[in-house]
Amino acid sequence: MNADLPLADAAAEYFRDLQGRICAAFEAFEPSARFQARSWSRPSGHRLEGGGHSRLLRGEVFEKVGVNCSHVWGVFSDAARAQVPGAAQSDGRFLACGISLVAHMSNPYVPTVHMNLRYLHTSRGWFGGGADLTPTFPFADDTADFHAALQRACDTYRPDAYETFKAWCDRYFYLPHRQEPRGVGGIFFDELASGDPSADFAFVRAVGEAFLGIYPTLVARRKDIPYDEAAREKLLYKRGRYVEFNLVYDRGTRFGFQTDADPEAYLMSLPPLVRW
Repeated sequence: MNADLPLADAAAEYFRDLQGRICAAFEAFEPSARFQARSWSRPSGHRLEGGGHSRLLRGEVFEKVGVNCSHVWGVFSDAARAQVPGAAQSDGRFLACGISLVAHMSNPYVPTVHMNLRYLHTSRGWFGGGADLTPTFPFADDTADFHAALQRACDTYRPDAYETFKAWCDRYFYLPHRQEPRGVGGIFFDELASGDPSADFAFVRAVGEAFLGIYPTLVARRKDIPYDEAAREKLLYKRGRYVEFNLVYDRGTRFGFQTDADPEAYLMSLPPLVRW
């Protein structure tokens, strides 16, 4: 694992830098609200080490958005070892770093968005992540522009990346008990280890930059559309589906529980108001 530390450190540094730039871009939409920063760490003597930096904003445009970074290492619990690839071979030892973001918007016409990028190493290392859009009222041009930005990132990696990762996203962000997709998709990938770590890391950075380039554009496009109480109620109902997915199926939520991470960090995806 020690030979892999430089890549983990470089990834963690990039994720922290991306966090800062995303927060600055989001704050530019807010008249006065600013991100509140909070750091967390594991207590001395814990089986895990490291911690994270959480940023949360509640404003006029962004009803609630969390942008979290973490960098942790240590030993998985026995239950987690059976679920994480390579953990049994590493005797449970691991390191992980990542950035995770979920934005819930006040205006029902601005889509909810999720983005996550991560690096994990057990007996082997890999990247994972992606981004997806969950509009209450889908606009064809928003969907097309979001996917086009992600496709351009994928095209820098390999010719079939976009179609592969788009299909993976469609399968993953699906609620079987509702028999419906969570949103209009995006890309999703996991256990990404092509044999060329530098190429894998470059692709992950391309996804981060694609997200930063496109989502503020969609916010600016839709944030001032007038809406009524019926539209707002539909938004709150749609959020119910979001909660169901994140509490039942989401891998990041499960990983947070498995690693004794800060619950305020891995549950920050939950919206402030919701209906069923």
